[in-house]
Amino acid sequence: MNFNKVNNLAGWTVCAIACTVYLLTMEATVSLWDCGEFISTAYTMGIPHPPGAPLFILIARFFIILFGSSPHTAAMAVNSMSAIASGFTILFLFWTITHFARKLVQKNDQPLSKQAVFGIISAGAVGALAYTFSDSFWFSAVEGEVYALSSFFTALVFWAILKWEQQSQKAGADKWLVFIFFIMGLSIGVHLLNLLTIPAIIMVYYFKRFKVTRRNTMLAFLTGCAITGFVMKFIIVYSVKGAGAFDVYFTNELGMPFFSGFTIFFLLIAATIAWGIRVANKRKLKYLTIGLWSCAFMLLGYSTYLTTMIRSNANPGVDMYNIDNPISLEGYLSREKYGDWPIVYGPDFTEKTPYAKAGDEYVRGKEKYEVAGSRYVQDWSAAPGAHLFPRMYDASNDRGQIDCYRQFANLEVGETPTMADNIKYFTRYQAGWMYMRYFMWNFVGRQNDLQGFGNPRDSNFISGISFIDNVMVGNQQKMPDTAHITNKAYNRLYMLPLLLGIAGLVYQYKRSRRDALVNGLLFFFTGLAIVLFLNQAGYQPRERDYAFVGSFYAFSIWIGLGVLWVKQVLEKFTKPPIAAYLAAGLCLLAVPVLMAQQEWDDHDRHQKTLALDLAKNYLNSCPPNAILFTAEDNDSYALWYAQEVEGVRKDVRVVVSTLIGTDWGIDQLRYKVNNSAPFNVVFRPDQVAGDKLNVIYYNPTPGYDKYKYYDLYDVLKNVVGGNDPRFTTTSEDGDAYSLYPTQKFSVPVDLKTVTANGTIHAGDKVVDSLHIDLTGKNYLFKNDLAILAVIAGNQWKRPVCFSNLGTAQDLGLDKYTRLNGLTYQLVPVENSNGVNLDVAYNNVMQRFGYGNAGKKGVYFDEENRRRLNTIKLAHAQIARNLAQAGRKEEARRILERYDEHVNESNVPYGFTANRGNMHNIFSLQFLEACYMAEDWTLANKVATSLKKDLQQQMQYYRALGDGSQTEEEILNNAFLLTQGKAGDLSNRQAPFAQDILSSYQLLNQIEKWKQEFQPKRPSVIN
Repeated sequence: MNFNKVNNLAGWTVCAIACTVYLLTMEATVSLWDCGEFISTAYTMGIPHPPGAPLFILIARFFIILFGSSPHTAAMAVNSMSAIASGFTILFLFWTITHFARKLVQKNDQPLSKQAVFGIISAGAVGALAYTFSDSFWFSAVEGEVYALSSFFTALVFWAILKWEQQSQKAGADKWLVFIFFIMGLSIGVHLLNLLTIPAIIMVYYFKRFKVTRRNTMLAFLTGCAITGFVMKFIIVYSVKGAGAFDVYFTNELGMPFFSGFTIFFLLIAATIAWGIRVANKRKLKYLTIGLWSCAFMLLGYSTYLTTMIRSNANPGVDMYNIDNPISLEGYLSREKYGDWPIVYGPDFTEKTPYAKAGDEYVRGKEKYEVAGSRYVQDWSAAPGAHLFPRMYDASNDRGQIDCYRQFANLEVGETPTMADNIKYFTRYQAGWMYMRYFMWNFVGRQNDLQGFGNPRDSNFISGISFIDNVMVGNQQKMPDTAHITNKAYNRLYMLPLLLGIAGLVYQYKRSRRDALVNGLLFFFTGLAIVLFLNQAGYQPRERDYAFVGSFYAFSIWIGLGVLWVKQVLEKFTKPPIAAYLAAGLCLLAVPVLMAQQEWDDHDRHQKTLALDLAKNYLNSCPPNAILFTAEDNDSYALWYAQEVEGVRKDVRVVVSTLIGTDWGIDQLRYKVNNSAPFNVVFRPDQVAGDKLNVIYYNPTPGYDKYKYYDLYDVLKNVVGGNDPRFTTTSEDGDAYSLYPTQKFSVPVDLKTVTANGTIHAGDKVVDSLHIDLTGKNYLFKNDLAILAVIAGNQWKRPVCFSNLGTAQDLGLDKYTRLNGLTYQLVPVENSNGVNLDVAYNNVMQRFGYGNAGKKGVYFDEENRRRLNTIKLAHAQIARNLAQAGRKEEARRILERYDEHVNESNVPYGFTANRGNMHNIFSLQFLEACYMAEDWTLANKVATSLKKDLQQQMQYYRALGDGSQTEEEILNNAFLLTQGKAGDLSNRQAPFAQDILSSYQLLNQIEKWKQEFQPKRPSVIN
């Protein structure tokens, strides 16, 4: 039997299966998170967030063209690219497994029997299909993100080194090595994960070309680590850093055009490599020749980043960080704006880390680079308490970093961490919660889709074997239904993939320790090594399992090899041919088939359109020519997609409130984007360049009355942006900072303007000016200044809207907002009724979409449910205000529209959530609106669903204790804990103190409203 033919045919068959699965289950259009950004930048050849993904953009653009370059098929094209790339990842995984399996089965290059071939192929099929249906990889395979394509490149290079291993004795085999580094260079333009395969690749090369000893093995391993570091630091960062320094010198000192120094630098690099190759060939320095050719081709692949600068100079609609010069590219690639963290040496969070000056901040001027302040970096090693292995370093608490440290290291408030505490935090949180839990999701089972923060209810791994799960995370049978049996992410794999993988690991280790080490290095560097490097602090905004799929890929190789172990065991009880068929059949059913059966429903997105509908709801809730301030990824990226790709409401300027705190973010408002005219941002470009006005400080100044409101435009233009020395100060390092003399500002209202453009309505009590009170804010960041500057410079000519009240509240503007549907518009009416009734009603009834939530069987994960809750809350607010205005029939229509378009089997009104019962709190407001609109049928439906979930929650929280406490005692102890006092709750009950109280309060409120609102039945008179 020709093994290669069978191997190729079987590989392509498995690839076809995987591609089919992913194409069938991929999202119908744009997804949440970064997908909207990536699809929109692919469609327009724009610039996504640092460190960018130029090759992803180019390939995605090619797929968009293949699909007809239509705005209505762009998302499908990019999603299909991910699906197909993922399918080909499975192809290379299959061939990787069969390569290792063949080495275990075949002895001394003897011909393989049919039985042996079948065993090898079945191992490849089971391992590859197990990864096909693994939770984390499947998630990325069906959406337009970089991780699917990144996995493809990882699989390709690992397969390529095994191909080299097969042909290493043939002439010209080393071309595979150059190919590998070229692919790695290309992959940098997608994601850096691919580079973590280098240590495993070096070990394959070492085992084939060098004498194997313990000392040499260690040297080879260290060499692999060194090459990885060299690529990540020198090729990726310092090459561009050097090119940037050249460009500054050639432009500023020699008077040459921009990019001249950049070009000369890389020409010198190319000449140096060419000269080195020539010398190495003459002197027959084989390893130097291979190394130089590999560097050359890696840089060639890396050159896709040139497209970033080229496109940024064209000013596309999405132009993150305006990378139009080498200096900006350097900061973009090194992710300067995302901050830094210690890895080897640093302090604990209990002390302040000093900052060190790291040189001048250059920005591109008209004719040369100009200094725009100084660059500062945190000097972790200079902290007095710096030590090795700093895991608890972040002193801020904006994402609950300190709370997280204390929770997972069992630290009391005020207690200083020890090294033992750092190790405990690393073990329990970083390695345990943020890696091992994800690993177990994929190969043991998953509890539900509630984002986990360390409690026994939310998103733990479970097996489905009751006595094991109950010991680990409490009695699962007592869980609320929506967090358990009706949650589609409740996936029970009974530990079977894990056990088969462990069997394969042991089997490979016993028969081929070198191959086990190679795969083990791949497993380690794409798993725990990432944990060590990232040094994650605090509660993350989302689950991060997608970062570790390379590690799960390596484990799937062992799952495949586990089939050979099962076959070996069965051969003790039956004939070899039967054992081979039994092993293949049992393993296929017990692992990939089981995984597919359990996980299909929570990975099938083919009908879901929520991200696009949400974006349209936001945009259609804005008046014409508005500016819309958004606050986060899921409020922004899908809107970019809707505008840039599908052309929805291109008159609206979408501005992310966090990104506007940059010079490029402010400067983008100065020019037209799509159909949105420029805005007056008050400050000149040179005033906000670089780190200028990154922060300004409040300083009481004589002549300014702290009780008086001062014109905002005047303060920004002539005080903050003026030259009066009274309003500047200088730091010890010589850097200048601006000051502002008042915390109270006014924005005059032009009655004619706001009347003419429909900002106000008849009967509105219009104020003469907005009064903005920022008392308590002793400093303002650049993004605060930018938002205030837009409001001041706009002078009510164009609508100003917010995607949520948080941004407006932070600047003291929430009392001047009115809901138009899903957005809040700034209006010159203080303490208005909160809803623009006619506009909001028409927007909801005529324009709102619900992501196909009305179709039965469509899955909405927790983040999707959170977005549907935003829509549900808007319905409740509008209906409540309509009812208060006596328009109860319209209020009922609003409420019933939501109920008709969100099937309760998809998203029940009562649903356990991980952030303080927020889902049920939103549903409670919806219930109140039902009562106020006198929609008794819908009110009963909502109340019934809420009561069921809340009662199940209360039963669950009680079951987490020892059963000796009454409900009243549990409530009292929960209250004490929320007040920071000692409360007698078990370790498993304590994390739910707030949920215990809120569940009880919500149940009481439901019962109270039932008595208060339900129509009284007429009494029967005998």
